[in-house]
Amino acid sequence: MNASSSPTLVIVSGLSGSGKSVALKTFEDLDYYCSDNIPLNLLPEFVRSVLGNRDMAGPQRLAVGIDMRGRSDLSQLAQWRQRAQDYGIDVRLLFFEATDDTLLARYADTRRRHPLSQLGLSLPEAIIRERELTAPLRREAYAVIDTSKLNVHQLRRRIITEFALSQESTLSLLFESFAYKRGVPAEADFVFDARVLPNPHWDPELRPLTGRDREVREHLDQQPDVIRYAAQLEDFLDTWLPKLGSETRSYVTVAFGCTGGKHRSVYLAERMARHARDRGWQDVATFHREQD
Repeated sequence: MNASSSPTLVIVSGLSGSGKSVALKTFEDLDYYCSDNIPLNLLPEFVRSVLGNRDMAGPQRLAVGIDMRGRSDLSQLAQWRQRAQDYGIDVRLLFFEATDDTLLARYADTRRRHPLSQLGLSLPEAIIRERELTAPLRREAYAVIDTSKLNVHQLRRRIITEFALSQESTLSLLFESFAYKRGVPAEADFVFDARVLPNPHWDPELRPLTGRDREVREHLDQQPDVIRYAAQLEDFLDTWLPKLGSETRSYVTVAFGCTGGKHRSVYLAERMARHARDRGWQDVATFHREQD
């Protein structure tokens, strides 16, 4: 199965309001050790401290947020990044940006203050100045992600499939839930229909919950049709997913759909992800299109 031999460090940076917080939270949800707003000059010591913790099990994966709030000389990044790579750390810098109009609209919606507003700059001036100050980071970026036309769900999915999962030749797995009323995910490799299973929506106590909640899991775990359906799914995935490992693809998406994308599909995605990890797959993620 998939395993990573070297520690991974993802540096999340970019313009304020471009989606950095969403990105960092996504890495955190995928069991990366995350920290935000670290001054660049403290990054080497932080990484040494975390990677030196022998209590960390499995692949050592970190994600840190670095931007103008750290008040650092961002031009130092290239030198430190080379030192980290010399020590065997796989360092990747993701730079998030958006158009000026998009950033202005987002600040208007959230009514947040721009980090550079304390300099007495107007919002348009602060955005322009931040572009200038973060230029060294953008030049060093492994990838530049323009989030102008992405909503939160689209951004999370792109991070999971393109950057958070392993980019090595071995296979990574993404288990996704969705609602049929919003369409089948076009990127899915396998699609399974959960609408044939008992629907917790009709139980008033379970209706406000999701398939990630213990009460819903325990309810569905006791249903004979669910037990049979899940066993057949596990047998199918155990048989055919390993055979895809020899393909040139880097990841496979297994999607589960139900009426609202809230109970049955979420339950199955989480259950199959746990099963895959128990079977030895190490690079496994879940994405709930209607819930995340």
